[in-house]
Formats: sequence, structure tokens, C-alpha cells
Amino acid sequence: DVCTPTHTHLPLSLAAIGGGKHVLSEKPLHTLAAPAFDAAARADAAGVRTKLGFTFRYSPAIRQIKRWIDDGTLGEIFHIHGFEQNSQWLDPDFPLRQVAPDAVRDKLIPSSIIGYGSHLIDLMRWLGGEFKSVASTMKNFIPDRVIRGEPGRQRVLIEDGATAIVEYQNGTQGMLQTSYIAVGNYPGVEIRVYGSKGAAVARLIDEFGVAETLKFATHDSVEFKPIEITQDVLPPGTTLNTPWPELYYRNLVRFFVDEILEDRPQECTFYDGAKSQEIVDAIIKAHYERRWVDLPATSA
Repeated sequence: DVCTPTHTHLPLSLAAIGGGKHVLSEKPLHTLAAPAFDAAARADAAGVRTKLGFTFRYSPAIRQIKRWIDDGTLGEIFHIHGFEQNSQWLDPDFPLRQVAPDAVRDKLIPSSIIGYGSHLIDLMRWLGGEFKSVASTMKNFIPDRVIRGEPGRQRVLIEDGATAIVEYQNGTQGMLQTSYIAVGNYPGVEIRVYGSKGAAVARLIDEFGVAETLKFATHDSVEFKPIEITQDVLPPGTTLNTPWPELYYRNLVRFFVDEILEDRPQECTFYDGAKSQEIVDAIIKAHYERRWVDLPATSA
């Protein structure tokens, strides 16, 4: 289990792969896609299992939406919307830690699209398939902030809000938004899926002691109705009142162990992490070049 500073994720993971060990690593595996793809290929060649810490895949509500997509309950999927937005750094005096020592502070520094966007991209790929093309906009809303270890407020143009629109290879349309400065509780993840037969909304937002909620509507009953998340889909020993980090991390670890011991199909692998990073890079490029950016053609 690699849960160390970001720059150590790749070398430690490669060392474990070289030793024939299965690897669970916190994300990102690397801040560039190419080394992450290389690590995924090495793991496959070594015959070891990998998993990246995209914890929100292991939300019971999100997994129910995935089942509804796969079994046809939602019909043909038209739109997938993903949000991760909260007020984690709305207060400029709350010390910011996402500033690298060598960052050029008078130029926009991509941030929320990396830290939050990678989670959303993983969910949206898992639910809808491969991305074809992206367009985006990023912005700094609060330029003067306290930075951990530095005196007073400092001027730093960190990207604290981003929006991207997505064309999928299969024709589905997507939209994702990330923000450090949108009023709301952490983690602030919401997934909306709209199909020809129905729609579903999962809110992974800790409110009033409940970690997540799920709602469902159909084309002939358009009011969104709450769906009970039953105990049988929760990790053993948890309820919806369990704090979300324990709820999702426990599920992630359980799935990884089951994949290894029961030879189940892998999911949320190093390859998925590399694809997420590839899309993050494309979103950033789309902003700076003010155009649509195509993704490499791959099979879903």
C-alpha cells in the first residue's frame, strides 16, 4: 500500500511490481500520463494486480448507478455530469498546501482540475466509456491566500475552479466541474446520469450525518425519488452514518483483496489512473489553447 508523498508513488510502486507484489497506490501514480502507462504495462507483464485510490468508485450509490447502466435500466445514456466542489479553500486565510516550491505564481497553476478532476474523470469513464474530445475553462477566483509555511497572504494564481465539456466516443455528452471555493461540505461529489428510460443522481456529500444519497426518476415519473441504500451493499460494519472516508476506503480495500484472492476482473487499475491523467492533461491543454482537444482513440 503506497500512501506516501506524491513524487514517491511511482518509484515505490515500480519497486513493488519488480518484487512481484500486488500494489495499491494513492493517486496520482505520476503527474504525467506516459510513466503511468509504462507502470501499468510493467504490472501486466509481471502478472500482478494494481489498484489506484479512486475512492469514489466504491460509493454504494455510484455502484448502483453503474448497475443501472449495465442492466439497461437507464436505457441509452445521453448525458453524464460530474461535480466535485466544496468550500475547502473558500477562506483565503485557511493555509493552502497545493503550491509546489518551484511554481510560477503569477501564472495560472492548474490545481482543482488535477486533485478533484482526476476522481470525476475516473467515474465518468467507468460509467460512460472512453472520452473522444474535451473543451474547458479554468480560473483563479481568490488570488491572495495564506500558504502553509509562509507569512501572511501571498499572491498565487492557483486554479480554484474549472469546467470541462466532454464528447464520448459513443456519442454521450458529458460535463464536469471542480471547485475549491463553492459553498458546500466535503467531499462535494455529485454524479448525474440521464438516459432514454431514466435518470439517477448520487450525492456524495456529508450532510446531517448521512454520507450519501441516491435518487431515481423515469421518463413517465419525472419526479426524482429517494432510493434506499440497503445494508447489504455497504461494507461490513458500516452504515450510511459512517464517515465517508471509512465507508469508501473500506470498500476499496475489500474489492482489491477479493480481486486477488478470487481472481476477479480488475478495476480502478494503474491503466485507469494513466487514462485519467491523460484526460487531465487534455483538459489543461484545451484551456490554454482555447480549443477542443482530441484524446487518443482507444477501446472502451
